[in-house]
Amino acid sequence: MEAETGAQPEVELLIRASTIDGRRKGACLFCQEYFMDLYLLAELKTITLKVTTVDMQKPPADFRSNFEAAHPPILIHDGIIISENDRIERHIMKEIPGGHNLFVQDRETETKIENLYKKFKMFLTQNTEQTRNGLLNCLRNIDAHLAQKDSRFLTGESICCFDCELMPRLQNIRIAGKHFYNFEIPSDMQYLWRYIDTMYHLPAFLESCPADQDIIHHYKLQLGMKMSKHEELEEPSITKTVPHGKSNGNGDHYSNGHHGGYKNGSGGSSVAADDDD
Repeated sequence: MEAETGAQPEVELLIRASTIDGRRKGACLFCQEYFMDLYLLAELKTITLKVTTVDMQKPPADFRSNFEAAHPPILIHDGIIISENDRIERHIMKEIPGGHNLFVQDRETETKIENLYKKFKMFLTQNTEQTRNGLLNCLRNIDAHLAQKDSRFLTGESICCFDCELMPRLQNIRIAGKHFYNFEIPSDMQYLWRYIDTMYHLPAFLESCPADQDIIHHYKLQLGMKMSKHEELEEPSITKTVPHGKSNGNGDHYSNGHHGGYKNGSGGSSVAADDDD
C-alpha cells in the first residue's frame, strides 16, 4: 500500500526477516513490539511508516556500511539511526508524534507482565513441573489482572505499550509451547482468552505477526535443533483461533489490511529501500 504523505514525518523500521525464507517477517519479539507501536501511530496518521525486512543471514551489500554492527530492530527517523532497544523505545515515546500517548505509567501492569517471557524461556529450556507451573502462575496473574480491569486492554479501553509488549510474547508462548511440549494456555483463563481474541482482530497485531513456522524455527535455532526440508516448503500460517466460547465478539470493531500511512518492504537496508530476544 502506498503511504499517504502530506506533512506526516516518515519513520522506517528495519526488522529481522524470516530465518526460513529470508523474505517474510521473522520472529523477533522486539521487532514486532516496535512494529505494533509504530503501526498504531500510522493508523492515527501522525506518521508515515515504512517497514523493511532484512535477511541477516544474507544482508544486503550496503547494510554494514550503513549500520555497522547493528542488528534489527533499527529505527530511522529524521535522519537519525537508532538500534538499541531502550533507545528505540525512548525515541518513540519522546520524538515520534503521538508516541507519548502509547507509553502510559502503570507499575501494576508492568509488574504483572515483566517476568512472563523469562518464565517461558526457563520452561522451554527445561521442561519440568516447576518451570511449567512458574509459567502458568504468570499467566494466571495476568488473567486475574484483566479480570480486575474488565477492559479490552491491559490498562483500560485504549491500547498502550504494554499490550504491544505482551501480545507478541503470548503468541510465541502459544505456538512454541504447543509445538515443543504440547503446552496450551488453559481455556479457563477466560479474561486472558478474551484479551487474546481482541488482539487477533487488531490490524497492528495481524500486520506485525510472524508465521507460526517462523516462531517455531526461531526457537529451534535457540535450542540448537536443525530445520527440516519440510519447513522450507510449508505454506506459512498464523494461528488466531480461540477456545470455543472465549470470543468477545469484538471482530466488527476492526478490519484487516493496511491502515493509515503504512507500507511494507523487504530485502532492503537503507532509507531508500522500498516496498535477540
